[in-house]
Amino acid sequence: MKLVFAGTPEVAVPALDALIASDRHEVAAVVTRPDAPSGRGRRLVASPVAQRAEEAGIEILRPARPRDEAFLARLREIAPDCCPVVAYGALLPRVALDIPAHGWVNLHFSLLPAWRGAAPVQHAVMAGDETTGAATFLIEEGLDSGPVYGVITENVRPTDTSGDLLTRLAFAGAGLLAATMDGIEDGTLKAVPQPAEGITLAPKLTVEDAQVDWTAPALRVDRVVRGCTPAPGAWTLFRGERLKLIQVAPATDRTDLAPGEPAVGKNSVHIGTGSYGVELLWVQPQGKKPMRAADWARGVRIAPGERLGAADGAADVG
Repeated sequence: MKLVFAGTPEVAVPALDALIASDRHEVAAVVTRPDAPSGRGRRLVASPVAQRAEEAGIEILRPARPRDEAFLARLREIAPDCCPVVAYGALLPRVALDIPAHGWVNLHFSLLPAWRGAAPVQHAVMAGDETTGAATFLIEEGLDSGPVYGVITENVRPTDTSGDLLTRLAFAGAGLLAATMDGIEDGTLKAVPQPAEGITLAPKLTVEDAQVDWTAPALRVDRVVRGCTPAPGAWTLFRGERLKLIQVAPATDRTDLAPGEPAVGKNSVHIGTGSYGVELLWVQPQGKKPMRAADWARGVRIAPGERLGAADGAADVG
């Protein structure tokens, strides 16, 4: 089939590579988000998908909006049989959905209808799901509501960050998307409507969502940190500044600490939660590089009565 691939971030590149490598399909063009400012100099940088397409000599379409007439006209000229999608990042209007003969087929990183939305992997980790996966489905105008072609499953490991899990799903899902294209071409795959039960939503996480609540149980704190790593990045306040929390570990033996209360050892830092404690392993102070939590604690010299989570670092007084 003649394909036009739509995707933007690094996580979409394995699927693009799988389709380029296929001897059954031709990737005639890619659709990606416009170049975006990046780095301290705010220099415009092409998306990872655009960079990979350029290396492969594939035409790149960068519409400001997918309903732009110039983009739609070019898509009609290419006349793709199908448009596979991975994390493109923009809503597709009906006029665009109707152009390819077999529609637009999305690789979504959840077991639909669970975790419909922009951040399925982050929400799966934060919810404590033991199993997740990826699904290919026919895009409709609703939010990730279209009929499903195929699924794969993936176990969520106890120490997985959303970045770890998403990387595995990106490579496993690439094979699923390529197989879905094969099945559509053969006529052996039929999309099956999603169940009406089990729908959960996974909206994009905000910086506010990533703030750790130390009154929550330790398992919840651990899940928030892992789910928000690498983005948007879990954090707490200390002495009025944000402290990014890169890695923690539940510490069931520390039941002596109040929520947010630190206990600094020679090579360890424990923080109280709403249940037992967690050990801080890696942190990143504002304006500095990531460092071991024990090194950070030695540097700031936490005083008696100081707490994580309080705006001024002091213990909250009820």
